[in-house]
Amino acid sequence: MEKVIAAEEGVILAELRDPQHDKDRVINPRWVIVLGVCTHLGCVPIANAGDFGGYYCPCHGSHYDASGQIRKGPAPLNLEVPFYEFTEEDVVIVG
Repeated sequence: MEKVIAAEEGVILAELRDPQHDKDRVINPRWVIVLGVCTHLGCVPIANAGDFGGYYCPCHGSHYDASGQIRKGPAPLNLEVPFYEFTEEDVVIVG
């Protein structure tokens, strides 16, 4: 898990289509909370898949990394991060 966190935090923003630093997308780097809706046409991406090991949308071939950032394919934006908050170290409320 630490390798994945370090890799996502080290992504060069200039290489991203929708540049957002990982620190702006997560509250606790051990948890990635995103909506599983492709930002291209609303399909459902497959988790732990694709060229970047994050999310892959088989409908039209969008690849997201483990932080939900669009890396390849037609999707224009990163996977959306909904409002959420931690009420305890390992308890999260989404919405």
